[in-house]
Amino acid sequence: MNTYLNEYKNKLITAEKAAELVKSNDIIDYGMFATKPVDFDIALSKRVGQVENVSIRGTGTVPPFPAVIQNDPEQKSFMYFSWYFTLLDRMAGDKNLACHLPFNYHEATLLAYHPRDLSYLAPKVWVAQVTPMDRNGCFNFGLGNSHNRGIALWSDMTIVEVNENMPRCLGGNDEYIHISEVDYIIEGKNTPIFTTPKMPEASPEEKRIAEYIVPHIENGACLQLGIGTLPNAIGEMIAHSDLRDLGIQSEMFCDAMVTMYEAGKITNAKKSFDINKSTYSFCLGTKETYDFIHDNPRTASCKVHHTNNPDFVAQNDKVISINNIVEVDLLSQVCSETSGLRQISGTGGQLDFVVGAFHSKGGKSFLAFKSTYKDKQGNLHSRVKPLLKPGSVVTVPRTMVQYLVTENGIYNMKARSVWGRAECLINLAHEDFREDLIKSAQEMNIWTKTNKIPF
Repeated sequence: MNTYLNEYKNKLITAEKAAELVKSNDIIDYGMFATKPVDFDIALSKRVGQVENVSIRGTGTVPPFPAVIQNDPEQKSFMYFSWYFTLLDRMAGDKNLACHLPFNYHEATLLAYHPRDLSYLAPKVWVAQVTPMDRNGCFNFGLGNSHNRGIALWSDMTIVEVNENMPRCLGGNDEYIHISEVDYIIEGKNTPIFTTPKMPEASPEEKRIAEYIVPHIENGACLQLGIGTLPNAIGEMIAHSDLRDLGIQSEMFCDAMVTMYEAGKITNAKKSFDINKSTYSFCLGTKETYDFIHDNPRTASCKVHHTNNPDFVAQNDKVISINNIVEVDLLSQVCSETSGLRQISGTGGQLDFVVGAFHSKGGKSFLAFKSTYKDKQGNLHSRVKPLLKPGSVVTVPRTMVQYLVTENGIYNMKARSVWGRAECLINLAHEDFREDLIKSAQEMNIWTKTNKIPF
């Protein structure tokens, strides 16, 4: 241990000194989700005008708002990119201060470990918040395993920013970086780690959607859930059900999983691998959720290739994947990440789990959405469109869509005819929009009055 302490002292540096190591034209990776650096970011933002063309990449940016964006609105020195858009990324993107990096989430680790012809992506500097060093000389990535280790080892310079508030999330795999792999250490000011507010109660529509999905979940099923009121509604419903021996393999560990654990529903005993452990790659949630996963051997923090690779997902039986979408058209093309040309989210792992769940023995993937939304003026709009809004990105191709669910029903779309898909989607839409959708379908030559067919 004394050897590690000496090495620790020799690598200790202030955030300001670390920021001075950045040069013009560098690419910097800012960790993942809640592991985004804080003190280094502030120090680097003070170098506006001293460097040029510095590209900074985040993943799912969470508060505090990146100082390199806030202090350089004219982009004299810094350009910000995000692998996955959150509210903060959208706010920056709307002002053309952030740009999205599209990719399938399970491939993120491959980019770093097997870069092939990707030298243009290679980072010069990687910096992220970590836990304090343990007695073995390891810094834990905490709430953001994801592809942190791969990117850190790919970079020319590796910097950790220690935060005593970061939960220690046990592995799994790739959950740490050793001091021998670190170039510099910043002892941060221990800024509180970002937590999500407690979710409001699910809407009546979301509760109805949950009522359609939960009966499809069997004992021993392996679940993938995301963030939001719908997963929480599903978690609550499962907690009060007779289901047992459920497992977790999910890119994200969310609040709903704690609810199911406390109700004794999760054992992970029936999984094909990572048996007796809930497998995840990052966590965003309340402090109660962070306290639950801290030093908890029943959970396993893993690199995203391990959690999201469709081949790995499919090795478990009865995988249930549940994700939200933005809109769908009558051809059953699903958009989950843009509204027209406006980037609001990312592909993330949605396609990974849609494919993996379907190929799982007894597995099912559900793409859920409320059939309508209101604009800022209070006008009601349908999420079922004749065609996707111009500029909208196809996140899940129609050939890969399995179950679609709204408050109005649930349909398995696999191998249905083009006519059958249109019929199902019109039934999923809000009744106020069905006649217009029928007219559009007729004009598109994908619907007739004889469309009441079984497939």
